[in-house]
Amino acid sequence: MENKGPDYVKIFSDIISKKCPEKNSYCKYFLEKEKLSSLDVITLNRILFQDGKTGNEHRSYDDESIHEVLEYQIKTRMTNTEIALLFKLSRNTLAIWKKKYGKK
Repeated sequence: MENKGPDYVKIFSDIISKKCPEKNSYCKYFLEKEKLSSLDVITLNRILFQDGKTGNEHRSYDDESIHEVLEYQIKTRMTNTEIALLFKLSRNTLAIWKKKYGKK
């Protein structure tokens, strides 16, 4: 059995139970999943630590999450600037993703 990274469900379950059990109802949907995507992890971070500043320098996105962001942009007809503000990305990152993964 190959394990390719941290068990985010277990990590966030522990954080919620020890530090902020009052937010359990907000996070229940994500914690019931077997595996969390990058966007799920970012969403949970926003829910749990919304009052602190988040640094983007250590974020990484898997292909599935990148496709979700690009599909969301197409579906909502938002500009690169609007999507960048929503997901806290740079416009350059979005432009690179569009070149690499192509516009659908």
